[in-house]
Amino acid sequence: MQIQINLTSDFICPWCYIGEKRLARAIEGLPAGVDVKLHWLPFELNPDMPSDGMDRKIYRSRKFGSWERSQAMDAQTVLSGKADDVIFDYAAIKRTPNTFHAHRISWLAQREGKQPAFVEAALRGYFAGGRDIGSKEVLAEIAGEIGLNRDAAAAFLESYEGVESVRALERAAYERDVQGVPHFDIGGAALVGAQPARVIRQAILKAVG
Repeated sequence: MQIQINLTSDFICPWCYIGEKRLARAIEGLPAGVDVKLHWLPFELNPDMPSDGMDRKIYRSRKFGSWERSQAMDAQTVLSGKADDVIFDYAAIKRTPNTFHAHRISWLAQREGKQPAFVEAALRGYFAGGRDIGSKEVLAEIAGEIGLNRDAAAAFLESYEGVESVRALERAAYERDVQGVPHFDIGGAALVGAQPARVIRQAILKAVG
């Protein structure tokens, strides 16, 4: 039996990275015959972020009241991610990016059958490698690394292709009252947050009946 899981997330959300890993573990533990089709949908935590992003320390200090508070929150995700083999190297991240173009490449990758590979590469690149995933050049490089044509991806980013489609998907998320990410739609049932793999697996099994 095939089931569709729509995962609404943002590339700068550490809990989305953890949630993506837990989803993968949940799928690995499913009985034979359950075929999961994944589709990532866009959500921008910082829709008003400047196109070239912001210095991370400045941005996080303003958002959370102090750099110390930001570091404490980072430490929490580092600890939470260890059990799921999620690596966070926050010292390597210099800028908080605007993620709209990353969502555009994700949209393109979905059309080419390579969305899971792009999502994983972008999340790992940002959180473990400090890559600026707001940069069109970096995004084109990542696209090339996961099997898309790098030059075609670069040209795509310089065009307006996919812009309105991604915006429409973002609007649809708000219309569905998605207020936080990660947000899983598992066969029409919602599951919010980076839930344990066993909880996600149970939700999948319930959806397939």
